[in-house]
Amino acid sequence: MKKLINGVETVLTESLDGFCAAHADIVTLGPDHKFVRRNRLKPGKVALISGGGSGHEPLHAGFVGHGMLDAACPGPVFTAPTPDQMLAAAEAVDQGAGILYIVKNYEGDVMNFEMAAEMGPGDVMTVLTNDDVAVETSDFSTGRRGVAGTLVVEKVVGAAAEAGADLAACKALGDRVNARTRSIGIALTSCTAPAVGKPTFEIGADEMEMGVGIHGEAGRRRVALMPASRIAEEMVGAILEDFGPAASGGCLLLVNGFGATPSMELYLMYREARTRLEAKGLTIARSLVGTYVTSLDMAGCSITVTLLDEEMAGHWDAPVHTAALRWGV
Repeated sequence: MKKLINGVETVLTESLDGFCAAHADIVTLGPDHKFVRRNRLKPGKVALISGGGSGHEPLHAGFVGHGMLDAACPGPVFTAPTPDQMLAAAEAVDQGAGILYIVKNYEGDVMNFEMAAEMGPGDVMTVLTNDDVAVETSDFSTGRRGVAGTLVVEKVVGAAAEAGADLAACKALGDRVNARTRSIGIALTSCTAPAVGKPTFEIGADEMEMGVGIHGEAGRRRVALMPASRIAEEMVGAILEDFGPAASGGCLLLVNGFGATPSMELYLMYREARTRLEAKGLTIARSLVGTYVTSLDMAGCSITVTLLDEEMAGHWDAPVHTAALRWGV
């Protein structure tokens, strides 16, 4: 294993130190490395908090800032943060208008956020993301997994909260965005967690995993490596099949890299996915291409499609200023 680390036991805290120092104009590191919060809190605003196991950067800490999250709780690599982290974050960013947790659908995350919600201050609601169409169940979750679509929920709801939407409205909007979002991922290689020191799974040089999860979970099946056009055709086909007749109108297309995929390949995949969506009658109203929801050093990508309505599109366009996503400010 080759990693740019000092030691397995310190990699997360040292990385958080560097992240918060590099983006000190945007974020502050909480006590004992429990959370990252935005510098300038807005009185009377609903507080948005997310989090999860590390290794998916820039999710979630990279999306803390104006127009998105108020705080993010990083757990150890691929391991849920603890309820006391979430409670500390809630107490640090609560502005009296309630707290909305945005939680990816993995058993540990769901359980710990539920515990934090029961202990936390004020009114608390939760949006559960479960956009992965690859499989219905996995070792990491109950039901569908929450993957790159979580970014879309955080951006849209973050803009609504910034504009003054109340807690119930933010919750309803988050649920609606999630219900109109589908994702699927593919892996060309495995990832290597520092504490494990070897690839999570073995895969041949001429093989790929179709429908992989962001922790390296098995997908729909192991297949021979295909040209990008065929990969995109299967991925888009799975998303549209899951949407069914609802797949129409304008949409957001997100092509996301898993950590070791160059931009040249991601934009090529965007081209292929866009061509196939437009052939099915959808209009690509908004686009995002880049490395946003990763699996450490995995090579591969995911495709996310969100069926936009006018309100969602407006909130997507609204100003955002975070370490990993910024426009209009």
